[in-house]
Amino acid sequence: MKSQRKEIISYFRQMDRSFFMDSNKELAIFDHALPIGFEQTISQPSLVLEMTLALDLQPDQKVLELGTGSGFQTALLAAFSGSVYTIERIEELQNRAQERLGQLGFQNIHFKLGDGSEGWYEQAPFDRIMVTAAASEVPKELLEQMNKGGKMVIPVGSSFSQELRLIEKDKSGKLHTTLLNEVLFVPLKGKYEN
Repeated sequence: MKSQRKEIISYFRQMDRSFFMDSNKELAIFDHALPIGFEQTISQPSLVLEMTLALDLQPDQKVLELGTGSGFQTALLAAFSGSVYTIERIEELQNRAQERLGQLGFQNIHFKLGDGSEGWYEQAPFDRIMVTAAASEVPKELLEQMNKGGKMVIPVGSSFSQELRLIEKDKSGKLHTTLLNEVLFVPLKGKYEN
C-alpha cells in the first residue's frame, strides 16, 4: 500500500478552514481550536493533520468518523478514502456540515444523526475510525467494528487530561496501542462520556 502522506499534506495546506466556520472566520488562520457553537470546536489544524496522517488512509477504505462537527476533518477523510460514515449528535451542526461538504462536491460521505459512541453497527466493519471527542475509555463497540488490519485514532481520558492514541488491530485480531500526543478535546457524549 502506497502512502498518501505527501498528497494529504498538500491537500490540507490548500484547504480553507474559514469555509467550515460560521463566525470568527478571521481567526481560521491560527493553529488553535475554535468554537463552532453548541459547546463544540473546530480542532486546531496541526492536530487534524496529525490525526489524519496517523490513520494512513487508502483510496479503497471505509472510514467511520465520530463527531462531524464543522465538516473540516470529514472533508480531509473523504478526499483520501473510499467512503466516510460520519455521526454527529447535534442536528444543526450536521445540517451545516452536510451543506458545506455538498458544496465541495463530495459524494462519498454518509451522514447519521445520533450518539456516535457506539459506532454504526449497520455499516461495520470499518478500515479506519476517527474519533474527534474524548472518551473516558476506548469504546469496546468501536474495537469490535474495526476490521482486521484496521486503525483507530481516539483521544482518551478525563476532561482535563487526555492521551491521543493510535489503536491498530493486526491480521490475527490482536490490538496494539501507540501514544501519539497529549491533547484536550470536548467530551464524547453518550455511553463513554467523561
